[in-house]
Amino acid sequence: MMKVPDPFRWLGNDGQWRLFLLVSILSIAVMVALDDQGSHLKTEASPWGIVSFELAGSGEAAARILVAWGDRGRLIAGINLGLDFLFILVYAVALSLGSAIAARSQCRFSTSRERIGYLIAWGALLAGLFDVVENFALIEVLLGADGDWWPGVARACARPKFAIVGVALMHIISTPLVTRWKSLLARTR
Repeated sequence: MMKVPDPFRWLGNDGQWRLFLLVSILSIAVMVALDDQGSHLKTEASPWGIVSFELAGSGEAAARILVAWGDRGRLIAGINLGLDFLFILVYAVALSLGSAIAARSQCRFSTSRERIGYLIAWGALLAGLFDVVENFALIEVLLGADGDWWPGVARACARPKFAIVGVALMHIISTPLVTRWKSLLARTR
């Protein structure tokens, strides 16, 4: 079978751990700031705030959200999207590094689990790319682009982004549990 490379192998184990801790802390800090700053975007038309805008999918739905937000909400959304570019960088790297570290811990148990972990690590970087395209599409909508094209692009990027992020988080969280369970099983044999 084809070997999937670790996207961060050039950092070495210690470097990966240090960078993982740094970008994880930054991810949490920026996420809290985005959530606080974006709390004003939660309306009846956008119950999930900016996420409702990301998933609007049509010009009509996006227009309803923008009307509910008004001028102040549009400004807040623009600032939120600008800050989101920093968040994309740190969360994509954090999820990718966490997945790579988790994958490496599986090499003694299963090369297929290790391979899947590295694929997830690469996928986390792809999620960041989806998020960048999504943000550009949403900025176009904020700037007045008409029609379904840009809201459709945003939703088409948001869905796989959320799916990949969910898979990466489950991988990072579950791997230590699986590793511990496999170690216990190995000792009882």
